[in-house]
Amino acid sequence: MRTIDNSLPTANQITATPISKTYTGFALVVTVETKETREGAAYLQLLLGDRSGQVAGVLWDMKDQDVEGIEVGSLVKVRGVMGEWQGKKQLRIQKIRLSQSTDDLDASDFVKSAPESGESMLAYVHTVVDQVVHPQIRTLLKRILGERQEDLLIAPAATRNHHAVRCGLLYHITTMLRAGLALLEVYPFLNKDLVIAGVVLHDLAKLDELVVNPLGMASEYSREGTLLGHLVMGVMDIDRLGREIGLDREMALLLEHMVLSHHYEPEFGSPTRPAFPEAELLHFLDILDARLYDMKQLIDTVDPGSFSDRIWRLDNRKVYRPKETRPG
Repeated sequence: MRTIDNSLPTANQITATPISKTYTGFALVVTVETKETREGAAYLQLLLGDRSGQVAGVLWDMKDQDVEGIEVGSLVKVRGVMGEWQGKKQLRIQKIRLSQSTDDLDASDFVKSAPESGESMLAYVHTVVDQVVHPQIRTLLKRILGERQEDLLIAPAATRNHHAVRCGLLYHITTMLRAGLALLEVYPFLNKDLVIAGVVLHDLAKLDELVVNPLGMASEYSREGTLLGHLVMGVMDIDRLGREIGLDREMALLLEHMVLSHHYEPEFGSPTRPAFPEAELLHFLDILDARLYDMKQLIDTVDPGSFSDRIWRLDNRKVYRPKETRPG
């Protein structure tokens, strides 16, 4: 956690503050809302975060507190006692103020980010795309990556849930490519070009589905994202670019089907299930990467030999962190 003293804060650990302990430091405002108690008294409800994660915060007594200007993306200095509400940590704020220029802070240092740099991941994706043999598919992928490069270097993959961190979408694509290339060694009958293209394209329209701020945080969906969703928008992008570069209709249809079917179930947005092996693989690469990411985040928050809370996005399961053991 960034501590408050006369030197530049050097650590971010808001989630590590134990229950009943006082926390004093800086945090990024992820969400903020003014609400009223049953008695009509105003209070401030926030979600505060840094690179260690996020914690709910509540300021019950707003008297003598200057909360003007505190909004999503603001850096604030807070003091409060870490409590618990409905089984989760909640910081009961005693004092809060906006950060000042003399605090010498950079908001991007407080945003939880992918574990690899965006530049290195983007370079890897381009290296893999260079392996695509089909010239029109390779051209399509290069075009769309070129169009969206700056967005990919900051965008999360979601407002919450898997890969909802700065540069999380690019990290999701990168790890899926690594897994997909490994599985191509096991299943050599699969079309490598289709697998690579499906992974790169399957979620790219999230760049337009989500409203992402310059810090790489997304808290809402765009008008197009709400009305259409990234599956339909992804098909539209393939159709647009395919026509521009003269991609043959058979190949365009295969790529569009992969994007449209990768959620698999109608209740998750897919109007059709995968109809050929590469599309089937794409679905399971996507769900495997998402679930293992979520599980990794959970086991990092519990002690060896302990269970996490039940998580609805993992079918309301608890996740167990095995006790540390040495091989042999």
